[in-house]
Amino acid sequence: MEELQAGALAALAQTHTTDETRAWHGDYLGRKGKLTTLLTGLGQLPREERPAVGKRANEIKLALEQALEERQAAIAHDEMTAALSAEGIDVTLPGRRPLTGRYHPTTTAGREIVGIFQRMGFYVYDAPEVETDEMNFGLLNFAPGHPAREMQDTFFTTNPDVILRTHTSPGQIRVMREYAPEPIRVVLPGKCWRNEDVTARAEMMFYQVEGLAVGHNITFSDLKGVLLKF
Repeated sequence: MEELQAGALAALAQTHTTDETRAWHGDYLGRKGKLTTLLTGLGQLPREERPAVGKRANEIKLALEQALEERQAAIAHDEMTAALSAEGIDVTLPGRRPLTGRYHPTTTAGREIVGIFQRMGFYVYDAPEVETDEMNFGLLNFAPGHPAREMQDTFFTTNPDVILRTHTSPGQIRVMREYAPEPIRVVLPGKCWRNEDVTARAEMMFYQVEGLAVGHNITFSDLKGVLLKF
């Protein structure tokens, strides 16, 4: 057994690739390997010799397995080093800047419009996109028979009193209810929906922006000034 261990370690030292270590494992520790064959033959020894021989055989097996793990780790390190050297990576090169996305033209235009109003002292008010029939039509003086209320122009939900807003004007009502009697100067951007055919130039969803200014001594001159400034 001592000769077997010495020969196995010598053969292991001559391995230089992962495939060679696998072949070595098959020769010595595999199902038909030399050490495995030796262990299966312990039953032929005299009863009094079996414990000592079996103990020594297991010690040799553990030693060979440990040596195999160390050899495989060393070979893996050498193979990794060789692969990195072959690739010729220059770690001093600057990194490649990742490609970044761009804002959609609608988003860019919307932010520019809102920014102009903000610089004139308006603040942004985000109103709900799902509205009630009363807020979207009734309180804005749309008569019950108004064409805008018809099914072909409005997206209705399973609740007949709840719709997708057709304009941003319901936000004006919400602003005045929330802040009155304080002065108001807001801009209301957002999505609106109309139940219309989709074409190359039109969608069922579109963006709208409107402003509202309420306060003492506000006149049409103020409106004209805002429009000219915009």
